[in-house]
Amino acid sequence: MSKNPNQEIPKWKQDFPLEQKEATHVSRREFAKFLTLLSGALAVGSTAIVVKSLAFPDQPLVGEHPICLESDVPLGESYMFEIEGSKTIPYLLINLGEGEWRAFEQKCTHLSCAVKYRHDLGQIECPCHKGYFNPRTGDVIQGPPPRPLPQLEVVLRDGMVLVKAQQV
Repeated sequence: MSKNPNQEIPKWKQDFPLEQKEATHVSRREFAKFLTLLSGALAVGSTAIVVKSLAFPDQPLVGEHPICLESDVPLGESYMFEIEGSKTIPYLLINLGEGEWRAFEQKCTHLSCAVKYRHDLGQIECPCHKGYFNPRTGDVIQGPPPRPLPQLEVVLRDGMVLVKAQQV
């Protein structure tokens, strides 16, 4: 079938070209429009984050917060918890034995992966990149984490385990 130069190309063929070269062509104007919309969306998102942080600042952890009974966490075991009313940070409570308890943020300081206490190793492990922390101090033992785990002070009172912000 030969093309007749006098025939007009139908509108649908102009809108939906059949040749691959024409179908993937993006004009400079379309590309500039895309970049403008993308830049605008990023600016709006960044502004929203700044406004949220200024309008609703994080409240510091104040006072003591009951977590569980001492009998709920066996020797050498850990217990995951969140503190009601605070920002939703998961914490890890560890019973090291002989009245020695520790509580840490459960997010690794490397890439915020969830850490877990490994009683068999006697360490807190980040399974994502094999980082290890000291369960008594939260200090980094091995791996990529750059900082120790943030720690809460643990208080034992009348068989209850309570936590409060670590005094700096």
